Amino acid sequence: MTDFINNKLTKLVNHPLTINHIYFANNSNCAPLHAYQVDFPRIEIILDGKQKMLWANNDGNVLEKVLSTNDLLYIAAHSWNKPIWQAPSTLLTILFGKQQIAITLLHWDGRQLIPHGQANIPRRGPRVGSFIIQALTELTRYNQPSKQNKTAYHLIHSLLSNTLDLLNVDIKTSSKTTSLFEAIRQYIDTHFREDVTRDFLADMFYISPNYLSHLFQREGKIGLNEYLNQIRLEYAKSLLKDYDLNIKEIAQASGFKDSNYFCRIFKKKTDRTPTEYRRQYHSKLMMKSASIK
Repeated sequence: MTDFINNKLTKLVNHPLTINHIYFANNSNCAPLHAYQVDFPRIEIILDGKQKMLWANNDGNVLEKVLSTNDLLYIAAHSWNKPIWQAPSTLLTILFGKQQIAITLLHWDGRQLIPHGQANIPRRGPRVGSFIIQALTELTRYNQPSKQNKTAYHLIHSLLSNTLDLLNVDIKTSSKTTSLFEAIRQYIDTHFREDVTRDFLADMFYISPNYLSHLFQREGKIGLNEYLNQIRLEYAKSLLKDYDLNIKEIAQASGFKDSNYFCRIFKKKTDRTPTEYRRQYHSKLMMKSASIK
């Protein structure tokens, strides 16, 4: 599968005109439910089909567009995007993490997401990619790049080119198991709201389910399900604070299929039910507001 990803990137780098449109998401405020929002910049490329996508620009305007084959969306660090899964499509996602670049290939068949491969590249040696991202950050901070802004487009092309270069270089890492664990953890941190199961992750990273469980215990000193619950609960807390949703909606938006299970886990970890947690939080806010007045 790495060869397939390599070939796709090679085509985009060697034939820039293959890319139809480049869009930019550059706003971290008011992310809607089920939106993807992480601390690192990302690129979403539609390899096949059409993908309905929401994101916000610098002015805070929420844009909704149907992206077609070879359209590209650059999401700045901390910014959000929200795919609307409808028609079948294949997406290539590149996440530029602090220590490594994660490349994920996902296919939506109209009913569910199917993992088609993952490649992870250590970010070692010359910091060329970091400087390109820094230049993009400066360029897009105040203005939404238009089709006439050739600098932004050339920077995106350079970033893809640098990613391809790193993909074709055998960089020695201190520990392959540690790198694999970090790559899986990074994927979970981004996709925890989806139906992320042990078998799904094992298929995505080409390892056995048993080895996946062993890897989390060895490298993370935590079970896979425990880590998933931990990430989902923290997100659920933010929803309880900021959104007027019922408990079932909170559970589903956080990645829990069963709201009863969500409530049991929540109380076990916080000694409060989700409703009590929300009530206490808003009570503290009111007291703080009253004290200021």
